[in-house]
Amino acid sequence: MEAKMLAPAAVLVLWSIIMLMWTALTRFPAMSKLGANIKTAPPGGRGQNLEGVLPDSVQWKSHNYAHLMEQPTIFYPTVVILALLGPNPGTIMIAWGYVVLRILHSIWQATVNTIPVRFTLFILSTICLVMLAIHAFELTVLV
Repeated sequence: MEAKMLAPAAVLVLWSIIMLMWTALTRFPAMSKLGANIKTAPPGGRGQNLEGVLPDSVQWKSHNYAHLMEQPTIFYPTVVILALLGPNPGTIMIAWGYVVLRILHSIWQATVNTIPVRFTLFILSTICLVMLAIHAFELTVLV
């Protein structure tokens, strides 16, 4: 197994945890400012219930955290497949490209959140993921 191939995945896991903490550190004070109390929240409440209640800039962190629980779920097994099969240095660089682009996407969405830049970062990261997936497919199916 090639441990270097797993490093980008480990960094993205840590980044996801950072985004979770950033979400909490901005959301709880904003809720408190509105007089909301987690101890008295009605049963079944969810983060989505805060849409339109909390400022958009507070919610952007939560939106990004949710995004990190979506597409990267394809990235993680792809990286494991490639690690097991022995990736090449180019594949490792593409995996790092994916992670860097996702981190930039997170920072942009959590702070500025203009759609043209955010969408470009998303598309570029998706291209990296497609390249990784095709390589994993070639190594497992076309051998």
